[in-house]
Amino acid sequence: MADETIDVTAETTAESAKRTAADTIREKAGEIGSEAADRARAFASEGKDKATGALDEVAKMMQSAALDVDARLGEQYGKYARTAADGISNFADSLRGKEVDDLVEDVTKFVRKSPAIAVGVAAGLGFVLARLIKSGIDAASDAADNDKA
Repeated sequence: MADETIDVTAETTAESAKRTAADTIREKAGEIGSEAADRARAFASEGKDKATGALDEVAKMMQSAALDVDARLGEQYGKYARTAADGISNFADSLRGKEVDDLVEDVTKFVRKSPAIAVGVAAGLGFVLARLIKSGIDAASDAADNDKA
């Protein structure tokens, strides 16, 4: 009878230790997940700031190009460049005014509403990104070749 009590007590202690270990693992995983989410938000916010700055620069270049087009081809053609610049500037302002979580929610809604368009946009962005990376690699290779000569 005493042996049975010891066995039951040992099993209860082992099960309790398993539960405690599982709870500790869940708690740590939650902490790590929360920390990762915070870091991802910080990186996304930093990326958003860089993107809005780049969009502002593109808008300025478009405004400058509009002045050149006005001088060479006429104001009616420069109007198109100014309209594009204003659109880019407004988009940058709207990005600047939103939090990262709001942007993620907007993108999620858009993808659910129009998945075909979302796939097309992703493919287009992927192509542009690949071309930019390739041109950067080619430029670095050319610079290295020029340094050797």
